[in-house]
Amino acid sequence: MARTTLVDSSCLFFFFLLFADLASCKEILVGGKPSAWKIPSSPSDSLNKWAESLRFHVGDSLVWKYDGEKDSVLQVTKEAYINCNTTNPAANYSNGDTKVKLDRSGPFFFISGTKSNCVEGEKLHIVVMSSRGGHTVVSSPLSSISSTFSCSLGAPAVPPATGSASPLTRRFGVLGFAGLAIVVLSFY
Repeated sequence: MARTTLVDSSCLFFFFLLFADLASCKEILVGGKPSAWKIPSSPSDSLNKWAESLRFHVGDSLVWKYDGEKDSVLQVTKEAYINCNTTNPAANYSNGDTKVKLDRSGPFFFISGTKSNCVEGEKLHIVVMSSRGGHTVVSSPLSSISSTFSCSLGAPAVPPATGSASPLTRRFGVLGFAGLAIVVLSFY
């Protein structure tokens, strides 16, 4: 009887860790490197090309690193993005270390606060997916707590890895091994 309770408790703990980890968000360094917020050297070097290769989710955060004395990041409407209109942004960031939480699905538009930089291509358009894995998002107290906790840990933003296993694949591997170890050890 005690062994069954231990196995049940171990399995419950394993699944709690798994779902809490899946609900976490990421901090994504814009352009994959600290010096990416600048006028692109060519159209193929645009931040939009970089963004097209990634999937952004509600709860993720974008992080910009730049010289705050020379540049800024403006969050703008689609029209302001197209026209490089810097006069009435939804948000204006100029501290050189900007972090913007993606709090909804849909498009987000960012431009340089220096109009000439924007005209020369220093801008970013991303689309945030409606949910992880394409399923309908169901808000629950657990997912809210988990997401808030994991997002507030203050881990530094890192560029996305290329040519390696996805973070989700690595998590399943590590958590699967940990869960199996818990179950096996509970029989001894």
